[in-house]
Amino acid sequence: MTDKNNDEWEEIFESIDMDFLPLEYINTVIVTFRDGKVWEIDLDKTKTKLTETVDVEETLGDFFEQYEKDIEHVDFRIDTDSIKRDVGKRTRRFLKLNK
Repeated sequence: MTDKNNDEWEEIFESIDMDFLPLEYINTVIVTFRDGKVWEIDLDKTKTKLTETVDVEETLGDFFEQYEKDIEHVDFRIDTDSIKRDVGKRTRRFLKLNK
């Protein structure tokens, strides 16, 4: 990928409202606790252990509920390559169907 393409994707990602991002695009959750401990949760590994996306959502929900008072910060790392691939596929399909 060229620097120009990277710059364009960076601009696209900066303009996205991240209030909702499908779980399949999140590959890591980094949780910082008030006591300074940091947990890195690899969702790719978790997804292979659990059979359904709902299981991962429930597990994360339970985790955040249990540790809510102890958590200082949560950082979600996204799989930008998957997003780029899916957006590219959908864009090509949209353009092909709307000629």
